[in-house]
Amino acid sequence: MTAFDVSTDTGSTADGAIPLVGSSVAAVRPADPAVAAEHFASLLAFETDCWDVHDAMSRGVQDFVLLDVRSPDLYAAGHIPGAVNLPHGRLVKRNLEVYPDETLSVVYCAGPHCNGADKAAYRLARLGRPVKKMIGGVTGWLDEGFHLTSASTSG
Repeated sequence: MTAFDVSTDTGSTADGAIPLVGSSVAAVRPADPAVAAEHFASLLAFETDCWDVHDAMSRGVQDFVLLDVRSPDLYAAGHIPGAVNLPHGRLVKRNLEVYPDETLSVVYCAGPHCNGADKAAYRLARLGRPVKKMIGGVTGWLDEGFHLTSASTSG
């Protein structure tokens, strides 16, 4: 039996759809708890969220470098306080020499609609650097109620 169990199907409707018994949420059985724990632990190894980054930075426990991987113009217009601008296309060994090899980089871009953070994380991982993506990016940061700083407000 697969995770998607249609054994309770009573036939199809006039438009060919298979009627659901119960909700579409439960139509696919959830994973075994041990498998789910492994899956979610894996996700957390690759990503963090805006809340955790903000919490760490506000407590002065910044055991990572926060990299804004957007363009310099977007960074200047508004970025997360404490972030360093290093566009994903410029993530090369020479530009990272200021950070020890074991430094955890947390990368972000504009938001869920942008894959710049994924590109940056890929580049960093290929360079042998530990990396996590901050899910949500700038959009998520603002959604959490946190503020950005800009060239005009940081000096």
